[in-house]
Amino acid sequence: MLENSRNGKVVWLYGRPCSGKSTLSSYISEALIKEGIPVIVLDGDELRHGINSDLGYSLNDRLENIRRASEIAKLMAKQGFWIICSFVTPTRELRDLVSTINTESELIVIYIHATLEVCVKRDVKGQYFEAKKQNISNFTGISSPFEEPVLFNKAINTVELNILEATEKCMELIMHKSTSA
Repeated sequence: MLENSRNGKVVWLYGRPCSGKSTLSSYISEALIKEGIPVIVLDGDELRHGINSDLGYSLNDRLENIRRASEIAKLMAKQGFWIICSFVTPTRELRDLVSTINTESELIVIYIHATLEVCVKRDVKGQYFEAKKQNISNFTGISSPFEEPVLFNKAINTVELNILEATEKCMELIMHKSTSA
């Protein structure tokens, strides 16, 4: 079992749409549950169908979406859960907001990297296609910015790694952070 596993943690996965965040969060969740760690997954798409259904994709709405998700994650982490968050979080400002809100929690932020070209190829919902036709406004990477992180020290490249390798690398990052804190 991981050291200090009864203290809640927030693991924030961010990256372009279709980079692999949601799939990876599911695999990480399963791995942590096998370690006996209580886990909750917060997925951006799922929250937008419920608590954040009143929000669009303008920069202000994205800010509120991330603020709400961060506050929920913080509250759950205080109860001893490990929260795996899967959100595009496209700008440095939004990533800074996550860090600001979660100052009391152990926060592990991991960039899920895939090129725009690969994300477009992976898009089974056709969102990139619709965004390029201008049927979806403010779509990340097409009509709304995605700011690459300055540092890549906590990054998982889902183009080079398969899902099991990516999960293993995430677990290494999470375990290293948890045992060194």
